Amino acid sequence: HERPSKRALPEHFLPLLPTRGERSGRSAVPRHAAAPAQRGESSASASRQPRAQPGSAARMDFIGSLTGSSAEPAKAPESAPAPGPPAKAGAAPSDAAADAKDEAEEIKKHPFFHYYGQLVHQQNMLQDQVRTGTYQRAIFDNPSNFKDKVVLDVGTGSGILAMFAAQAGARRVYAVEASDMALCAERLVQANNLGHIIKVIKGKLENIELEEKVDIVISEPMGFLLVHERMLESYVLGRIRFMKPSAPPKMFPSTGTMVFLPFSDWSLYNELYAKAHFWSSKDFYGVDFSSLQEEALRQHFGQPVVGAFDPSIIIADYAKPATHTINFESTSVEEMHTISIDFEYVINTTTLCHGLACWFDVDFIGNHRTVTLSTAPTEPTTHWYQARLLLPKPIAVNEGQSVSGTIKMTANEHFSYTIELSMWLCGTDILVSNTIQLHDQMYHYLQTSQPGFQE
Repeated sequence: HERPSKRALPEHFLPLLPTRGERSGRSAVPRHAAAPAQRGESSASASRQPRAQPGSAARMDFIGSLTGSSAEPAKAPESAPAPGPPAKAGAAPSDAAADAKDEAEEIKKHPFFHYYGQLVHQQNMLQDQVRTGTYQRAIFDNPSNFKDKVVLDVGTGSGILAMFAAQAGARRVYAVEASDMALCAERLVQANNLGHIIKVIKGKLENIELEEKVDIVISEPMGFLLVHERMLESYVLGRIRFMKPSAPPKMFPSTGTMVFLPFSDWSLYNELYAKAHFWSSKDFYGVDFSSLQEEALRQHFGQPVVGAFDPSIIIADYAKPATHTINFESTSVEEMHTISIDFEYVINTTTLCHGLACWFDVDFIGNHRTVTLSTAPTEPTTHWYQARLLLPKPIAVNEGQSVSGTIKMTANEHFSYTIELSMWLCGTDILVSNTIQLHDQMYHYLQTSQPGFQE
């Protein structure tokens, strides 16, 4: 499997991450924030302003060219009106108008459609060179998967993947986007003279229709820890609804794998504990807060911590993680609603275990080669970073002891998952459990990891 090189990120890579305040208003925070190929296979063997960058003025000019003016909202050019979803077959004009109005209202209420409808957040993803470069290489290095093919791009955003597919020789590309970013994608398609190949369709994948069935479905549907945002379901639905039935399904990416290993990070644990300890005060301006301390501990430790960390915090064999792989070419939508993963690890140092460190890989399994995009801590950093799931009480472990347990992930109404994590120190009665809401993440970008004990 080909992986990105570990060279340093170039100066133009500028991860324009939103502050936690920007994200918190969305009810479900976006990703800014590895693999067996069998469906559902589990294995236990496993807020500061960015500094100015060279070329920033040119980037602002580019953004201005898309939006027309910083003082006015973007408008589609007269020669390329904003695309819209087709009317349902057999529907009267008034019914079709009502359906379109209902969909427009639904899109307005969807937190992610608003978020990804903004160029600043599209730019954050585009400037992730691991993400964008790996997608381009996966498409270009597998020409027979795209030459003269019909392609569906689910959640096209800026249209970058659709344009890669067109450049690789696709006969037709249907680029579906529910947010207002569809207007910008259409402008870029026309500006790059690809309008005869790419058709941008504004609407939800569940509601739109295509003129023909497709040979391959492409998308960038991953949230942090792979499944956050639940866009994987729309990606799989694209295969179910629109893939040609006569050929084996082909999707880029083809599989996605979540990876879990135990970690020790004294500084992170104490940081969260100190935040919760605020609510232990019995005299805060004359008010007793202590009745809320247990609830504060539950909420703080119920957050997944998203950010880069040093691999040295891992306290088990790095080559033997617990994993869960989703095969996008064969899974059903329903199979992704509940995910259960068993784990067992042999601890390789005497320390405190604070929880599980996790990340994901996706594989593009093409006719010519397989290309892997990894978000592991040993690989170049991406805008997905990694995540950590903490225990409310650490488990003291000795070298050679084993811990085991389960991770149960259940899809929720916040476009994310609720995680039930249980960890047992084998051979004892020590069992620690926690409920973690994947949509209530805490962003922790500075690497201050301190594995082990601290006086």
